[in-house]
Amino acid sequence: MAEPVSFRCISCGQEFSPWSMDYFCPKCGFPAGNLEVLYDYAHVPKAFVKPEKFSLWRYEALLPVGAEYAPPLRAGLTPLYSVPRLAKALGVRALWIKDDTLQPTASCKDRGTAVTVAVARKLGRTALSCASTGNAAASLAGFCAASQLPCYIFVPKAAPAPKISQLVAFGARVFRVDGPYDQAFSLALAASQKFGWYNRSDGLNPIVVEGNKTVAFEIWEELGEVPEAVVVAVGDGAVIAGVCKGFLELAWAGLSERVPKVFGVQASGAAPVVHAFRRFQRGEPILPAEEPAETIADSIRVGKPADVVKAVKYVAETEGDYVAVSDADLVAASLELAREAGIFAEPSGAASLAGLRKLVKEGLVERSYRVVLIVTGSGLKDPQGVLRGLPEPPIIPPDVKALSEVMTRCC
Repeated sequence: MAEPVSFRCISCGQEFSPWSMDYFCPKCGFPAGNLEVLYDYAHVPKAFVKPEKFSLWRYEALLPVGAEYAPPLRAGLTPLYSVPRLAKALGVRALWIKDDTLQPTASCKDRGTAVTVAVARKLGRTALSCASTGNAAASLAGFCAASQLPCYIFVPKAAPAPKISQLVAFGARVFRVDGPYDQAFSLALAASQKFGWYNRSDGLNPIVVEGNKTVAFEIWEELGEVPEAVVVAVGDGAVIAGVCKGFLELAWAGLSERVPKVFGVQASGAAPVVHAFRRFQRGEPILPAEEPAETIADSIRVGKPADVVKAVKYVAETEGDYVAVSDADLVAASLELAREAGIFAEPSGAASLAGLRKLVKEGLVERSYRVVLIVTGSGLKDPQGVLRGLPEPPIIPPDVKALSEVMTRCC
């Protein structure tokens, strides 16, 4: 592994010794003072991929902890599918889908969780906690079960039942907070500080981004280079921060000659990072970024994003941008992914496809670009969201004649 050189405040730039603090700069506070993990990029080995490791730990040379602390569950190495028919329909030169629905708990959150649990084991922490709309919570519950570590989960009352069922099945102690995600996040932070739990929450713990960035390493390794653009859904900001940081680190280490433009997609009814990015473009302060959040896509239903500063600054460094799309566009994209690519994604997971269509229309993604869409979560996480508005399949008698009559009417 590459031992971190320092933890640096994303806002004031002050650097701290590795592991001297967990979450944020004491001067800037939270969330302005979120920390980023830095390495000695000049000495990252040029052949830093360890092909014998069939997980994200093949990139150990740019991770803050070694594979000896890795939890038993595998994370990473999800497939990258070429989808030329969709590329033609959208009007881009080439298109790939990075399918992170195939992680152990069926979402991209397993990347950040795997590295965070490994760090907790390295530091000797005996329990973990998390606030989540569902996916990060399920991820932590699963990885803690595999590692035989207790975990305490805080979810908003509106979290979908399939996600709650994962938490209960994994044996986590679950607290459903009578309020939105922001209040669950605040309570999880206060409880973690009171009881000494190591908090995995997106946007709070800088180690989460270190796991998230491995999706960029995989895209680079699988393609043999980087594409012109990468598109991903955005909630708290930690996933897109990781995507950006991974590609930036490849360039800083001299492993890639350029960085793709990274684009974030939010729901129109929950777009605080989009608005924060516009403020940044106008030269205004990024914070505050607290707004109402209303969308069917629960995984990105976040009104007060915790990693907003990184999400804005890193995307700007890649020369990317943000767009917001309607709930109808998210549902349509979920169905299109299923029918055109065979990938069943929850509405937030399909946001990258909905966003790409808008990015091409607005000229932010050029037709000459090769594009990767990151699909972040399985449709099995929220099947009702995906099937919203679709008719129920017909019920027929068990005979061929009845089937023929139905076929004549509908097919």
